[in-house]
Amino acid sequence: MLKFIFWSLLAVNGALFAYGQGYLGHFSGNEREPARLKNQLNADKLAVIPAEKAAAAASASANASASAAAKAGPQALACVEVGNFVLAEARRFEKLVEPLDLGDRQSRRNLPGTEASSYIVFIPPQGSKEAADKKAGELRALGVTNYFVMSDSQTMRWAISLGVFKTEGAAQNQLAALVKQGVHSARVAPRMSGGKLLVFQFRDIDTDIKARIDDLRSGFPNTETRSCK
Repeated sequence: MLKFIFWSLLAVNGALFAYGQGYLGHFSGNEREPARLKNQLNADKLAVIPAEKAAAAASASANASASAAAKAGPQALACVEVGNFVLAEARRFEKLVEPLDLGDRQSRRNLPGTEASSYIVFIPPQGSKEAADKKAGELRALGVTNYFVMSDSQTMRWAISLGVFKTEGAAQNQLAALVKQGVHSARVAPRMSGGKLLVFQFRDIDTDIKARIDDLRSGFPNTETRSCK
């Protein structure tokens, strides 16, 4: 009898111990997996964040992204052109932008002239030295000896000049005489004077540099800033 009581108490105590350690589960529906709950990482530190705090966190994240974009540097621009300057103002503006140290990103050019300084009688460019020499041979065969092959011209390379005249009337008279000799491909064109206005181009500059250039240009009321290619 004593042995039966002893073993019964031992069995009850063992069952209570197993239940206390979670080996037999719990009666409440949400505590059936104690081992899984214990294995969760930092389960005791999980917390529900109020909507206000979540919105504030999102706003802070957006601000941080904007700051990172700003730190990445100003946006580059393709090309900015500033003009039109008369020569004296161009020299003064050039001195003002010199501290920007833009090197080959800065250039200056003359605007095309708008007035004819003379008139040329010519045969249009022939495309190559061989073609120009052939055309010159045809002129000699017609008795035309006053001509010049334009080998060094950038815009009229391998054209043939038949005379340059101060007035358009004189050029037209020469053309008429050449037509009588059998030259039918000659033309008359004005030769423009050099431009008196200048423009500056600034390439591959960022928005900060452009703002500084605009500030310097503001001292020249007859000029403007425009984009270029």
